Amino acid sequence: MRSKELSVDLRDRMVSTHRSGEGYQKMSAALKVPKNTVASDILKWKKLVTTKTLPRAGSPTKLSNRGRRAMVREVDQEPNGHSDRTLEFLCGDGRIFQIDNRLCSTPPIKPLW
Repeated sequence: MRSKELSVDLRDRMVSTHRSGEGYQKMSAALKVPKNTVASDILKWKKLVTTKTLPRAGSPTKLSNRGRRAMVREVDQEPNGHSDRTLEFLCGDGRIFQIDNRLCSTPPIKPLW
């Protein structure tokens, strides 16, 4: 289970005590925060020169690479498994293709059935 993120005020106190020369062990005991959390927040501050919570790089993918490969592997093993309907996939670039013609330059995203 993930814990709550630390407040900016608490991170600022970590940085100020680090600047005064106090060690990670004493900081963690005084602030009641694990030592590894103190160390990682100080390293993050040294790298990014801020204690604010920054946004993530982008939106999460709908299907992981592992899931995408598993889906393609399943269809490759039994291409006629769904004989009552045509197997169509949506390519990563937005085009639709059937299982017979592999015209996608990117791996398929999801089956369209």
